[in-house]
Amino acid sequence: MQTKQDVGNDLGPETRRFYLHVLDVLEAAAVPCLVGGAYALACYTGIVRHTKDFDIFVRPGDCQRALDALAAQGYSTELTFSHWLGKALHGDDVVDLIFSSGNGVVEVDDAWFEHAVDSEVLGRPARLCPAEEIIWSKAFVMERERYDGADIAHLIRARASDLDWTRLLRRFDRHWRLLLVYLILFGYTYPAERSRIPAWVLQELFVRFQQEPCSAAVADPVCQGTLLSRAQYLVDVESWGYRDARLEPSGTMSPEAIAHWTAGIAIDGPDAH
Repeated sequence: MQTKQDVGNDLGPETRRFYLHVLDVLEAAAVPCLVGGAYALACYTGIVRHTKDFDIFVRPGDCQRALDALAAQGYSTELTFSHWLGKALHGDDVVDLIFSSGNGVVEVDDAWFEHAVDSEVLGRPARLCPAEEIIWSKAFVMERERYDGADIAHLIRARASDLDWTRLLRRFDRHWRLLLVYLILFGYTYPAERSRIPAWVLQELFVRFQQEPCSAAVADPVCQGTLLSRAQYLVDVESWGYRDARLEPSGTMSPEAIAHWTAGIAIDGPDAH
């Protein structure tokens, strides 16, 4: 059972009604959705953090259908970034409809729903994004203005015994070094909690590290920093000759999507998801 922490206790009545109505509209439209963001973090860790939006996760193929259903209710909607994010707006209140990540790596697929957790949000039943997928998505957030490492540490501290570590390894896939970084950092942050991480997980990652040829690091002049920050590694790909890891064949984004995502820095700052 998940701890039910209502991060929305201090919401104004209009905002609360808007968030709840969005959930009701999506349910009526048969659009499967999961609650993430601060609301899911509160349920998993007990940490209540007040934010200015409500994060709902949907499959990529369902985002436009969700936006259409909400627009039919009179809400302003937009497909803010075609590769990962839509929004529904009611005055100053915002619901983010998330179907991937800003770097194009963390796409919402069927497994998110297969492993979702039943809980309660804003006083109504809701399904939460799985903790494994939250860790996976947050691992790529390393902006100057926003770093989600503490959230990952708190999730591991709270949920380590329940995590599907095998699935988490599969999620990180070729980005396994990133998972290793966070697990090492967890052991540094909580010396007395190191045993929460199964020994076999660390052993598996260290074996990969030891067996990886040093030459592999220089075989391809790619910068994967753009997967961690949309702002801080632009100089690498724009001026220093590195290939952008967000582009095919290693990534999923088009040059046009990257240009739009980069232009968004001037609008909403580099610390978006």
